[in-house]
Amino acid sequence: MSVFEAIILGLIQGLTEFLPVSSSGHLEIGHVLFGVDEGDNLIFDILVHGATVLSTLIVFRKEIFELLAGLFQFKWNDETQYISKLIFSAIPVAIAGVFFEEQVEALFSGNLIFIGSMLLVTATLLSVAYFSKPRTRKVTFIDAFIIGVSQVLAIIPGISRSGATIATGMIIGNNKANLAKFSFLMVIIPILGANFLKIVSGEMTVSSSIGVLPLAAGFIAAFIAGLLACKWMVNIVRKGKLIYFAVYCVLIGVIAIFAA
Repeated sequence: MSVFEAIILGLIQGLTEFLPVSSSGHLEIGHVLFGVDEGDNLIFDILVHGATVLSTLIVFRKEIFELLAGLFQFKWNDETQYISKLIFSAIPVAIAGVFFEEQVEALFSGNLIFIGSMLLVTATLLSVAYFSKPRTRKVTFIDAFIIGVSQVLAIIPGISRSGATIATGMIIGNNKANLAKFSFLMVIIPILGANFLKIVSGEMTVSSSIGVLPLAAGFIAAFIAGLLACKWMVNIVRKGKLIYFAVYCVLIGVIAIFAA
């Protein structure tokens, strides 16, 4: 992988992780276009996902500090309940990751027809959410679990994680102004958990075909792009303009299908 390819793929990951257009689907398309081999995919994808988690921590640092401060009061306060809901939302994806890891990895095969079809599914979810009646209910524990189930579906390349979770929350009646924050914070637990498991299992070994410079370039590009996209996406969700991303997913999905 060249430095140029790493920067482009890092920018793709950073921009699309928080926008409801499927970062995994775009990365798979990028891998196909650049002809990146499977060994490079693993280490690079783990690294750039870590970069976008770091950008999330920075964007929501004030909210995270407030949640942690409330948690260490050791009371069943709003902050403790919120963190509990985040953990509750991570249960479905944790189960999927532990028991269906091989099946999930098999989906990342660069099949453009499959990826394009899943992008159309994402477009459908965003469209339904856009035209659903706006409501103001706060996220409950049951809501958190349902949104967590939608995050499992987003393991599939082409299904947007932020799109699926935010759309699901809007469809079941949650306040869209708070959904972006919940959606972006809930991804921290599974991504950090996945990275930890990869490190412990020894799969984070850098192959001889990818150097430190491309990895660093990809990480920095994903971090900067993620920092900008995260702030942008919060404002977009509050304004409810998800339909534009639905149109985009349709266009990219159709192009991917016919380019296969």
